[in-house]
Amino acid sequence: MHRNFATRAQRHGFTLIELMVVVAIISILAAIAYPSYMEYVRKARRTQAQSDMMETVQKAERYFSARNSYAGFSDISSSQATFYTISFVADPTATAFTLQAEPTGGQSGDKCGTMSINQAGTKTADEGSCW
Repeated sequence: MHRNFATRAQRHGFTLIELMVVVAIISILAAIAYPSYMEYVRKARRTQAQSDMMETVQKAERYFSARNSYAGFSDISSSQATFYTISFVADPTATAFTLQAEPTGGQSGDKCGTMSINQAGTKTADEGSCW
C-alpha cells in the first residue's frame, strides 16, 4: 500500500500552534502599547487644557489693562469641554483671580488632577510637576 502523504515542505498554511504563538505575541505587544498610547492621549488633552487656561489668563490681563480690575471678567476659553471643566475658583476680584481646570469624562483618571493658575502666574496641580 502506497500512501500519498505530502511532505512538510509541500504543505501550505499554518499549524494551530504557529497561529497561537502569533496571537500570543500580538497580545503581549498590545498589552504594552495600549497603556502607553492612552497616557500619550491624556498628556495631549492636559496640554490643550493648559493652553486654554493660558489663553484665558491673557484675556484676563487685557481686560485688566482696559479696566484696571479683574472684577466682572468671565470670558473663559475651553476647547476641551468634554475632558476638562475650566472655571474660576471664585469670582475674580479687582486684583486677583484663580482659574482651575478639573478633569472630567475620559480624563477623570488623569494623574495630575485639578490644575490651577492665578493672576500672578502661579501654577499648581494635585500631583507634582504637571505644568
